[in-house]
Amino acid sequence: MLALVLCQAAPAFNQTNGRRLIDYADPFVGTENGGNIVPGAQVPFGFVHVSPDTERPTTAGYNSYENVRGFSQTHVSGTGGASKYGNFLTTPYVGDIGKLRFDALGSPKAEESASPGYYTVRLTRPDVKAELTATRLVAFHRYTFPASPLSHLLIDVSSVVQPETGRNAFKNPHPVDCWVRVVAPNRIEGSGNFVGGWNQSPYTIHFSAEFSRPFASFGTWRDERIEPLTVAAASEAKVGAYATFDTTDDRTIMMKVGVSFISPEKARENLLSETPGWDFDAVRRRAEALWEEALGKINVEGGTEEQRRVFYTALFHSHYMPHDLSGENAWWESNEPHYEDFYAIWDTFRTHFPLLTLIQPERQRDMLRSLVDTYVHTGWMPDSRIAGANGMTQGGSNGDVVVADAVVKGVKGFDYAKAYEALVKNAEVESARPLYEGRALEEYKRLGYVSMNYPRSASRTVEYAYDDFCVAEVARALGKTADAEKYLQRSKNWANVWSDETRSARPRTGDGRWLAPFVASHFYPDRDFSYWDAPFYEGSGLIYGTYVPHDARGLINRLGGDDGFVAWLDAFFDNPPTREPGFRQGLYNHNNEPNFLAPFLYIHAGLPERTQERVRHILATEYTTGRAGLPGNDDSGAMSSWYVWAAVGLYPNAGQPFYYICSPLFERSTIDLGSGRVFVIEAQNVSASNLYVQSATLDGRALERAWLKHEEVAQGGRLVLRMGAAPSAWGRGERPPSMSSPDKK
Repeated sequence: MLALVLCQAAPAFNQTNGRRLIDYADPFVGTENGGNIVPGAQVPFGFVHVSPDTERPTTAGYNSYENVRGFSQTHVSGTGGASKYGNFLTTPYVGDIGKLRFDALGSPKAEESASPGYYTVRLTRPDVKAELTATRLVAFHRYTFPASPLSHLLIDVSSVVQPETGRNAFKNPHPVDCWVRVVAPNRIEGSGNFVGGWNQSPYTIHFSAEFSRPFASFGTWRDERIEPLTVAAASEAKVGAYATFDTTDDRTIMMKVGVSFISPEKARENLLSETPGWDFDAVRRRAEALWEEALGKINVEGGTEEQRRVFYTALFHSHYMPHDLSGENAWWESNEPHYEDFYAIWDTFRTHFPLLTLIQPERQRDMLRSLVDTYVHTGWMPDSRIAGANGMTQGGSNGDVVVADAVVKGVKGFDYAKAYEALVKNAEVESARPLYEGRALEEYKRLGYVSMNYPRSASRTVEYAYDDFCVAEVARALGKTADAEKYLQRSKNWANVWSDETRSARPRTGDGRWLAPFVASHFYPDRDFSYWDAPFYEGSGLIYGTYVPHDARGLINRLGGDDGFVAWLDAFFDNPPTREPGFRQGLYNHNNEPNFLAPFLYIHAGLPERTQERVRHILATEYTTGRAGLPGNDDSGAMSSWYVWAAVGLYPNAGQPFYYICSPLFERSTIDLGSGRVFVIEAQNVSASNLYVQSATLDGRALERAWLKHEEVAQGGRLVLRMGAAPSAWGRGERPPSMSSPDKK
């Protein structure tokens, strides 16, 4: 019956060259080179992401070169900094349980492979094949043991991912109170309370695990003392349980693990409702069908095999986070959709949320409802939130940008007035904890900039300025004219940290003096400043000098006009980052989000061909197939969604209702907008050498500008670009919107 229901629910597969789209997506891309990708099994936006945890892990729990310790049910993907989750590690073991050494559970691996919704590996030391799949709140494990009367599955209730996070790291997650109970004949349940990680706040998570047959025997442990008891509990110590099976004849053991933030009983309810039977393959097929549906939101034709693989892998990564925990809100009473693990909006507001607005509008709406609901019940709209508490805020109050992006693009179904109330609080109320929510406003409102009395002063100033612009956009949409003008004026504050001398953003002291000595290319953190104390967060004066999303024309004017701006931007791109021992010097550097917008700014200076060149170069050199295929942390899909946008030939200026046109990789990209609407981008004669747009039409009419209004995309239509091998005069006339443009907007 379950298999029949799953098959009926599964949508038809999309085909590209006769293959499923999920066959192009590789979960191992980004597991090396700092990508910190989780390679295990998940459904789109599912909270459970069951995956191998290794020795010497990244924040994803995984290191390709290390032994596998087991498989935990929860992870964050692509994140840097301190970790979170890695709960309820499950490890197969064969032999005398009395001889078990907890410090020697790591196993070499063989025959490792994965695809969307499925992961498998053979652990060579116990010679056990592990297979994993998932639903939203349930991990489904299938193990094939050797013939043995002493085959065991261990559940470490106190487990968390503990990477080596480096200099000035916040305290890694660790257990503070855990318990486990064996419920014969085939069930184990328990809870763990943990503290530390990306936010230092505690969280409690529960599980209920059910096995496909009764135990032959069982027991628990506390620290490394193993006993044949049904219950174990401890504070700040290892706690777990084991189940023993005779696999002499039947070598397969399956296990389902439901998780919940509410209670073990709710975890069991999730298990029973989402996986009522024991058909592992049916659950896997359902996960695959959900991924096929998600990847089918954009169909690409043409391009190379590698480009299609990179594209669908990037689109796959764009559906990992935030996690849908609707029905699991343990923190307040609400009937609103609930999402956790916005880790962090500073990363995702630029490309990830605008992508969801187009291809997952219902998800985007529900995430906005969750953000507004979080404001209602906690007092702040978070910039970074995970496991029920706010994490560190790198720069501005970037929920402002997410709300503005939705409002100006007409996303319906969330409370605009309440969202605006949250934005005004961000803009007006001094936060008691600006590292975790809101802004540090006293100097910003009094001086027009944040001085070096505060950490991350210069980068905060330019981010606060854009946040203010986004507040103005929402105010204007709500008919609040006076508010709109007020915040529009405040959005000019970016210029208060612009130095004509260094031609960059530059920190200032409280009495107005510029930081000296100062090198605009110098990248922070450095020997003197940590990540959180530097005047720029993960960047340089040049990098943050490009961050004026609302006023590119104002920046162009400061640099002497179009020619001066283009020369400045060319120097930024043509001089690659260099390294002093242990530290980077910061010209254009694609492995971090503050750089993302820069290649598209040429369009504001009437030189779209330079954008086409720069973007094509980035696509070709920074992304590839293979485990090292990402240029840095994926940051919850931010890095991957940049590729998705650029590869189809568009790019959002988040918070504003327009898209830049760049140089597509594919002959045709069809974006499913829902409700029967599609937007098609055709690139005629496109190739590696034919990267320049010669002319364009939109729905059959000539298009002379190198940007599109959101309404032109959202209603559905067809953009046709004729490509060639040499730059043309196309797109040099009408410029994209900018606050300082003579005609404004």
